Amino acid sequence: MDDFNSSVLSLAQIIAPDFEHKVHNDLLTLIIKPNYLLQLATELKENENTKIDMLLDITAIDWYNKKPRFELVYNLYTNKFKKRLFIKVPISEYEPEIQSLTSIWESANWYERETYDMYGIKFLNHPNLRRFYMPEDFVDPHTGEPLYPLRKDFPLMGIPDSLPLPPYPERDGEVR
Repeated sequence: MDDFNSSVLSLAQIIAPDFEHKVHNDLLTLIIKPNYLLQLATELKENENTKIDMLLDITAIDWYNKKPRFELVYNLYTNKFKKRLFIKVPISEYEPEIQSLTSIWESANWYERETYDMYGIKFLNHPNLRRFYMPEDFVDPHTGEPLYPLRKDFPLMGIPDSLPLPPYPERDGEVR
C-alpha cells in the first residue's frame, strides 16, 4: 500500500474508527457512517499527507431491497498525489439526509442538488437545496408526495395522468 492510502486509512481510523475499506487495483474505497463524513472530508482536504483538493462527483445507489436502502458515493481526487479516493456512505430510507459538503468543496453544490432531485436524499446546511432537473411541482398526482425518478420504486413507464409520454411505436403497433 502506498503512502497516500496509508495516510487516508490513518485519518479514517482516528475520525471514523468503525470504518471499513476495500482496495482494488490500488484504488481505495472507504465505507463510513454518515455522522463522520463532514469531519473526515475536512481533514482529507486539509491534511498535508492527503490534500484532496477535488470533489469530482457525488452519486447515489438505490439498493431497494437492502438495509440501508441508499448509498452515497463520493468521488475524490488529489492533484498533489495524483490519486483518487471513493467514500461510500450508507443512508437510511426513513431518514435520507446527510451533512452537505459545500463548505469544503464548492463543486458539491450541483452534485448534491442533482442527488436530491433524483433520489430525495437531503443535504443538511446546503445553501440552495432545490430541484435541479425536475420541476418543483413534480409530485404524485394522487398523493401529492414528491417523486424521485432514479429510485427503484419509481414507475418504469412514468406517472399516469402526469406529463404525456412520447409516442412508443413498439407498444402502439406502429412498427412495421
